[in-house]
Amino acid sequence: MSVIIILLKSLVIGGLVGFAVGTGAARMFHAPSTQGLGAFRTLGEMNACEGDAASHFSFGLGFFFNAWASTVGAGAFTQDVDHRVIPNWAAAALLVKNKNVAETVHNPKKMGIAGALIGMAVVAFLNTTASAIPESLQVTAVAVLVPAANLLINTVMPVLFWLAAIDAGKRSGLWTTIFGGLATMVMGNAVPGVVLGILIGKGVDEIGWNRVTKSMMVAIILLFVFSGFFRGFDLQMIESFRMKIPGWLQDIHNIFNIGN
Repeated sequence: MSVIIILLKSLVIGGLVGFAVGTGAARMFHAPSTQGLGAFRTLGEMNACEGDAASHFSFGLGFFFNAWASTVGAGAFTQDVDHRVIPNWAAAALLVKNKNVAETVHNPKKMGIAGALIGMAVVAFLNTTASAIPESLQVTAVAVLVPAANLLINTVMPVLFWLAAIDAGKRSGLWTTIFGGLATMVMGNAVPGVVLGILIGKGVDEIGWNRVTKSMMVAIILLFVFSGFFRGFDLQMIESFRMKIPGWLQDIHNIFNIGN
């Protein structure tokens, strides 16, 4: 009886959350004329999938395993369920029949309905499996699912995004390769750099090198510089060449209480 109650509540909650997330994600594509419930990272990640159903599905799948492990092990959902899994799987479901993103991913009504159905299925699955697994097996489940999720997020997804960027054009492929490599070294994951590479590449293809794209490039460079500095990447790079870290540089890092 408890499993049935959990299932019914999950269907209601998943449907409501999925509808709101799907509608909000679609409305974000119409900003600023229309406000949407969502996050900029959701918008950027969905744009990076380039309207490809397989890319949307694989992107959501990587975070689904991580969310599943969290639900089973800790009994709580991660934010990836509504930010990444539901909207991307809703988009993938719609794009299977119609590749026109204006009529599918950008349509709040269709995304709301698809999101509600996906949300019902995802939330119901996560809750029922988490409640059905004995406590003694939860540790084992986490030990299996977390490495699998990390493999998808850190290895499979960057490769899929990189291949999609190369397919989108030479300029997107070039900047994606450069920024993806830098992101791997600095941040430990190529996906942020790949997304930025696609953004710059497609931006230049559409509007050329103007004030907007040049400003974006400057902002991206500063992002990598500050990210590398505050992660102590510059100190690690100097040490990797078996060189002595300059005292003034170490002092600057010590001010921010970072580095070695």
